[in-house]
Amino acid sequence: MGNNNLTVPHWRAVRFDLDFMGASKRLFIPKNPHFTMNLVELGQRIQRLRTDRRMTLEEVATQARLTRSQLSKVENFRVTPSLPALERIAVALGTTLSDLVRGLDEQPPLVHVRPSERKAVRRDGPGSKFIYHSLAHKRPGKLMEPFVVEVPPGNPRAEALGHEGEEFLLVLNGCVDFHYGDQHLRLETGDSVYFDGTVPHRFDNPNPYPIEMLIVYCAGVSSGTTGERVRPAARERQINGVPG
Repeated sequence: MGNNNLTVPHWRAVRFDLDFMGASKRLFIPKNPHFTMNLVELGQRIQRLRTDRRMTLEEVATQARLTRSQLSKVENFRVTPSLPALERIAVALGTTLSDLVRGLDEQPPLVHVRPSERKAVRRDGPGSKFIYHSLAHKRPGKLMEPFVVEVPPGNPRAEALGHEGEEFLLVLNGCVDFHYGDQHLRLETGDSVYFDGTVPHRFDNPNPYPIEMLIVYCAGVSSGTTGERVRPAARERQINGVPG
């Protein structure tokens, strides 16, 4: 690791295997054992610094000894980067690791987000037409990332993508064609699915109007289970103690 002299008071040095390449290194992690980074804010910070410096993904990735795909996944909060990788990214961007992650482990016990306060973010790269509205951006270090996602008519993302962790989806209006691995489901209003996010998946909107979905990501956790679909009537039967 290039700099073992970080002076951030809430960090301590340990040996742990966190690098993309699997190398065990001496690195700094927060003293809080429940520390988790706000991946949305982290990715946006990195992307903002990179664009402010007019650097391409390839330039930063090369200097940070990462692939373009790895850096893109960090910026689009699809992976949880290691601290050694983050330090290399920080150096490539002309900043320090402590400044890059400052405040990402602050955890207010309650956050209240009004509809007008939702934060719109782009998650799937410059070609994506999805708009993600973050519902919990005021709380860094959260274990879940909830969004209301706007999906325009048609096929807004042709490529099926996977990511670490698990995911929950609830269709708020209209219907959605959900492609999960080699499975295809038509999800109607009120339908929900819970699935392993590592399996490549995508959504199509067959309606002539935009639709909305509630999506909740739980990064860094994967049970290895396949997708499970629950219809509104089945939820009611389960609540009333009747098998779905």
